[in-house]
Amino acid sequence: MGMSVATMTGNGDAEPVMEVNTTPLIDVMLVLLVMLIITIPTQLHSIGLNIGQGGKQTQKPVVHTVAIDFDGTVSWDGQVLADRAAVDTKMHEVGALAEAAQPELHIQPNKLVDYSAFAAVMASAQRHGVKKMGVTGNEQFRS
Repeated sequence: MGMSVATMTGNGDAEPVMEVNTTPLIDVMLVLLVMLIITIPTQLHSIGLNIGQGGKQTQKPVVHTVAIDFDGTVSWDGQVLADRAAVDTKMHEVGALAEAAQPELHIQPNKLVDYSAFAAVMASAQRHGVKKMGVTGNEQFRS
């Protein structure tokens, strides 16, 4: 915020030229910007997964295949389930077992199925406490 004296005008009077020195303002703004960037918390997009403990398995686990067809039809080991209530009933049966006794569920969606149908099956499994499940048939999405 300094004043500088300009050159003399034709009548001999020196006129002050008012110019704001913006360099300190820019420096302060840069420091504040850096402090803001440093203090913003890191956003983590993580999902808690229970991977389980590895170890020897003495026997092969029981596996049920839950297939979701392109139109949203759900079948359990090849048998078509009538509606969402039937899916919930099956998930409740599996979820009611102890975790060690639960069979594995292999969910196999068709590549043309709406995500909402797949999400409904996954939500039903989670709601009923199914712990051992996985998504199979991912090779159909390669192309």
